Amino acid sequence: MNQGDVASAAETIARGEVREPSVPLGAAPEAGLKADFIMALRFFSRLPTGDSPHEIPDLNRIAMALPLASLAIGIGPVALLIGATLLGVPAYFAAALAVGAAIVTGGAMAEDALADAADGLFGGSTVARRLEIMKDSRHGTYGVAALCLFIVLRVVGVGGIAVINPLAAAAIWLAAGVAARSGALWLAVALAPARTEGAAATAGRLRKRSFAVGAALALILFFVLAGPATSVVALAVALLLAAVVAAGWSALCRLLVGGQTGDLIGALIALLEIAMLTALLAFV
Repeated sequence: MNQGDVASAAETIARGEVREPSVPLGAAPEAGLKADFIMALRFFSRLPTGDSPHEIPDLNRIAMALPLASLAIGIGPVALLIGATLLGVPAYFAAALAVGAAIVTGGAMAEDALADAADGLFGGSTVARRLEIMKDSRHGTYGVAALCLFIVLRVVGVGGIAVINPLAAAAIWLAAGVAARSGALWLAVALAPARTEGAAATAGRLRKRSFAVGAALALILFFVLAGPATSVVALAVALLLAAVVAAGWSALCRLLVGGQTGDLIGALIALLEIAMLTALLAFV
């Protein structure tokens, strides 16, 4: 697989596009945790994944491997955050560098999805028009505003903790990223695809069992990573706020477009990350 194939696979959820698989005719797809891990990385990042055949994304496989894939996606940016602060770089500047690295590593998937979702949900007056706007790669005022606000909140949230303790900031941010990606898949459980085509429709309806397995692993990692850096009360409040945001976003998507899309799932990743950082900042 060339670099273009990897990049395209990482962006499918945000753009609503689906690539035909490059599995040779008659070749059986791989199975097991390794193959699911690679599928999740290709779906959510630009990280190199080797030359194994590309498969059509399957949310039920992705969901169970996503917590481990999220660790791989987040480890580079948090290492940059720690390294920069240890070298004497001011915490907020180091946070900006790390957030930039996270955007590149993730292929700007959540950022693009959030901008598209904001434009579509608040820029259209009918279901059809909202879905049409979300599919447009151009960003309008709502999208640019949402994107800028997300980046600012991310930098300030991570930097605000890093001023006090860079290691705690890295652990909390990594934990929030793991929980946010897995938690955002709830939208694929709660709502049917709003379109008959696109990544969300092709990847299939996520079964509750698959979501629960992935969410349970993400929850364990969340407590293991962030627990030493904060309190159990803080973690509980963060998860409660994330649940409220997920429920509210699900209700809004059901009301305005009658279902979910890749953009709406990607946007929820961004919203959940900010919700958890907000709650945890209150206890620093």
